[in-house]
Amino acid sequence: MASIDTKCVQAGYTPGNGEPRQIPIVQSTTFKYATSEDMGKLFDLEASGYFYTRLQNPTNDYVAAKIAALEGGTAAMLTSSGQAANFFALFNICNAGDHIVASSSIYGGTFNLISVTLSKMGIQSTFVSPDATAEELDAAFQPNTRAMFGETIANPALTVLDIEKFADAAHRHGVPLIIDNTFPTPVNCRPIEWGADIVTHSTTKYMDGHGVAVGGAIIDSGRFDWMAHADKYPGLCTPDDSYHGITYAEKFGKEGAFITKCTSQLMRDLGCIQSPQHAFYLNLGLESLHVRMPRHCENGLAVASFLKAHPAVKAVNYPHLPGDKYYDVAMKYMPDGGCGVVSFELKGGRAAAEAFMKELKLAAIETHVADARTCCLNPATSTHRQMTEEQLAAAGVPAGLVRISCGLEGKDDLIADIAQALKAVSL
Repeated sequence: MASIDTKCVQAGYTPGNGEPRQIPIVQSTTFKYATSEDMGKLFDLEASGYFYTRLQNPTNDYVAAKIAALEGGTAAMLTSSGQAANFFALFNICNAGDHIVASSSIYGGTFNLISVTLSKMGIQSTFVSPDATAEELDAAFQPNTRAMFGETIANPALTVLDIEKFADAAHRHGVPLIIDNTFPTPVNCRPIEWGADIVTHSTTKYMDGHGVAVGGAIIDSGRFDWMAHADKYPGLCTPDDSYHGITYAEKFGKEGAFITKCTSQLMRDLGCIQSPQHAFYLNLGLESLHVRMPRHCENGLAVASFLKAHPAVKAVNYPHLPGDKYYDVAMKYMPDGGCGVVSFELKGGRAAAEAFMKELKLAAIETHVADARTCCLNPATSTHRQMTEEQLAAAGVPAGLVRISCGLEGKDDLIADIAQALKAVSL
């Protein structure tokens, strides 16, 4: 079996004799067929192929296959953004009247998606602490619970999910565990190996790595037995009248049912497709992912260590920093490193955070993270702006928190920039 390094470079696409060495960009909305019968087989899902890029495109499929190989899944699809990936992953198995259990320590946009937007669609939710005991997790489930959701490393609180504990809880209640694995990437953590059933990504982040193209991905482990819980998942286990009466779990099995339904229904109806051009850019990023991630982690640890020793800093969150609350669980799931993102709280609160960021020279203030270039923001006034003070506290995001994403620059240069900016706070 090829290493993760080789998969980053070569998985997903193998050119034939005389074919392009790099994946081709199939920049076409539609595809030609000789007969109506040929096209009809595609619409009936009796044959594989392409008829309209809103549903599938060869470029996208090559890249999705690479990501599936990296995560150890059986099927994958690309979406227009990480938000679309999380929405599709949940909505693919949840209907009005259903319920989701989710970690409270997740990206603000995803928190809003689950707590507000899905609620408007009749899908309710219960949020639990990532540190909850097994008994507390069990208490959050309801008879109508259909999914459990969490992030491997939460953005921006940098809490680390005990994947096995959450997976065990989900499986005790007969539902899949969906994990957003954006921050560590499959280079540093593969949640499927620890019991996760569905994995999502904002490919906009480290997978792209250069701030070029927004995108998302969904990967199915192929392990969750939908038919064993057929009463909970009628969309997968009963005929789909909107698609020729196909029963996805019967026709495509555990390995293919989830992604096929997600494509045939949700992508068909909602159209959140990643463009072939963006998929091409994403693949360029994936080819160096295994080389970039160790440098991001090296810089992150160096910056976190410096901040921890600085008198103006109240607290530092970096799971791989010895002494961090999540150090042991981080080392269990990600012994080689997690990510380059560090969050820290200054003693002067929000005002100190704003003063600090104004003085930075190398690190840019951006609504972005996990980039080749170092960037930072104050989540309470940006990505988590819609949350109340109580919700911010539950998510581990105090108002004065600064999130800094360490890029690929020299670590000594980053520390020097942070040191000079901290002088504005220390005076």
